[in-house]
Amino acid sequence: MSRIAIPETMKAMVLTGHGDVDKLEYREDVPTPEPGPGQVLVKVTATAKNNTDRKAREGLYPTKEKGDVTSFAMGGEPTLTFPRIQGADIVGQVVAVGEGVDDARIGERGLLDFNLYADERRDINLTPDYYGHGADGGFAEYVALPSDQFHHVPKPDLADAELASMGMCSYQTAYHMMTSARIKAGERVLVTGASGGVGTALIQLCRIVGATPYALSQQSKADALKALGAEAVLDRSDMERFEERVKAVTGGAPIDAVMDLAGGEMTDRFIDTMIFDMNSRNDYPRLSIAGASAGNLSEIMWTRIYLYQVQIFGVSHGTREEADQLVEWIRGGQLKPVLHAAFRLSDLHEAERYFVNRGSGYLGKIVIVPDSEWAVHGQMFGLNNGKTK
Repeated sequence: MSRIAIPETMKAMVLTGHGDVDKLEYREDVPTPEPGPGQVLVKVTATAKNNTDRKAREGLYPTKEKGDVTSFAMGGEPTLTFPRIQGADIVGQVVAVGEGVDDARIGERGLLDFNLYADERRDINLTPDYYGHGADGGFAEYVALPSDQFHHVPKPDLADAELASMGMCSYQTAYHMMTSARIKAGERVLVTGASGGVGTALIQLCRIVGATPYALSQQSKADALKALGAEAVLDRSDMERFEERVKAVTGGAPIDAVMDLAGGEMTDRFIDTMIFDMNSRNDYPRLSIAGASAGNLSEIMWTRIYLYQVQIFGVSHGTREEADQLVEWIRGGQLKPVLHAAFRLSDLHEAERYFVNRGSGYLGKIVIVPDSEWAVHGQMFGLNNGKTK
């Protein structure tokens, strides 16, 4: 192992159990990890916050009984054990390498492909887990990561906090929603929850592949979403006659596919926008769902699903191939950061509350910056003239 001077302990925000933000403890004496074979040690400069951080912390991922307080365990046994350091979308600098990793990587800035892959397959990921859930993540000063998943992104016009806002937890989920549903050039795509990390990624990715995104969000965010590439923005606060409102912006044509981050009772209305004129369609109606912010349970008339041949895709994480493609687009400048604000690591409680209570001005991602890196990587993006308090 090759390394430069690394402190024996570090500061980190440690999750001690399922519950509210009081389960997150800021500690200053956490042992600094050592990079193992095939790993790099990264000095963290920015880590994006994701909704999955909160849901995992609160145990809001039941897969059997609706009242279960648990996180997911797709591979069998639960992998979220405590204590755990959360934070999946990590940006930082390689400061040491483990056995088998070239010393030339020291000094590289990179972005993590956040998945804990079960095997080496590049085109499929059947048991999704991730750094910050099944292994320690980036809400800390240092983290040890697989060298082949820490992608070098030297792009100097992107600040570290901006690069973190383009992390795989949002962008890879968005892209996998699209690849699962076979989104093609020329298709009309309805994006729900369009102002969040996955939604803003979907809008950009649709334009990259030549599809036309229609956003469902608050009208106060319409200009910003159109600037990202949304063809039109439909007001989510007024769902009456939703099908007619969609027809008005598509010229009477049906939506080809829905990228749904809302779920709940609105799913039926989203399906309505795809099936009102089946004769004009070129492919089956498709719905990819990767969130349930509007409700985890809903009543669906299954005769509508099978008679109209609606194809439904449940999406969690993506694949190695998709991560590689996304990094290429980031390096090439085709994808743009949508960074709302940065918070100090020691202020993560405040960031969590701000995220839950976010108002009409919220768009994009919140990024967490270690206190030791704040002056260089966080202050210019902080709220209230560089302060998060």
